[in-house]
Amino acid sequence: MRSSSQLPLPLPPHCSLSRADLIVAPANERAVAFIESWPDWPARAAALYGPAGCGKTHLASIWREMSGGRIVAAAKIAEQGLRSGEALAIEDVDLADVSSARDAALFATLESGGWILLTGRTPPANWAHALPDLASRFSGLTALSLWEPDEALLAALARKLFSDRQLLVPETIIEAMLRRLDRSPAAVRDFVAELDAMALAEARPVSLALVRNVIAGREAGSP
Repeated sequence: MRSSSQLPLPLPPHCSLSRADLIVAPANERAVAFIESWPDWPARAAALYGPAGCGKTHLASIWREMSGGRIVAAAKIAEQGLRSGEALAIEDVDLADVSSARDAALFATLESGGWILLTGRTPPANWAHALPDLASRFSGLTALSLWEPDEALLAALARKLFSDRQLLVPETIIEAMLRRLDRSPAAVRDFVAELDAMALAEARPVSLALVRNVIAGREAGSP
């Protein structure tokens, strides 16, 4: 772990998706409890939904470890093949292009008898589909939302993202970031990446001055 006063090294960030690294807060506690209740789910298929960066992939990864299954992108589901009775997490269902091939594969997966976890940004009942039979299957899913986090969760997320990059920063830097950013996990994730990239490019430590420079650069580039 390097401190914010040290010059950055070009090390790739390591993003840990273990249970120990999961940040639990009111924004996600119901979804976390549900995932941890597996295999005592009310049905063999369920869904997680919420905005980008809210933790869906993290929870899907935890569930994959618990279930011994695998994770596939919904856009690739028709190419992946289906193993009878397996545990399968299918990510970003509502971002994948709708097609008869995708929908046939999704329907077959939901009918397979295996444990299925789907993720998306909107509630499953709103997911577009080409196969009419999928409408009732989507609507009938046990669905847990992960909603926009509060200040404490965003700060904890920022600390984790910096830690993933082997960087320990003072709270003043995190507070300065959050005062100027959109209240979303994606905004925090993108800002940390941009801040670290600028520190690397300019061979300077992460500091309040660097935070201000990144924000000023963003504002100057705004239409």
